[in-house]
Amino acid sequence: MTGDIRKLVHATPFVPFTIHLADGGQLRVPTVDHIAVPPAGGRIFVFGDDDRYDVISALMVTRLTVNGQSVASGPGT
Repeated sequence: MTGDIRKLVHATPFVPFTIHLADGGQLRVPTVDHIAVPPAGGRIFVFGDDDRYDVISALMVTRLTVNGQSVASGPGT
């Protein structure tokens, strides 16, 4: 799943997407500046427009959507 996130982050042009989590939560990624995926890929950082940010385990990602359409689903690796 981390590879799918990297593809979305590096897409040209960038298209906003949503990360769906195992606990039912969702994180919207409106711009490339709102996300960071370290090389090891175990954690994903999603930044808000304020000083808030979320750190999630890649294993908790269940699905990725772009414009409401699933682009990837499955275990978070």
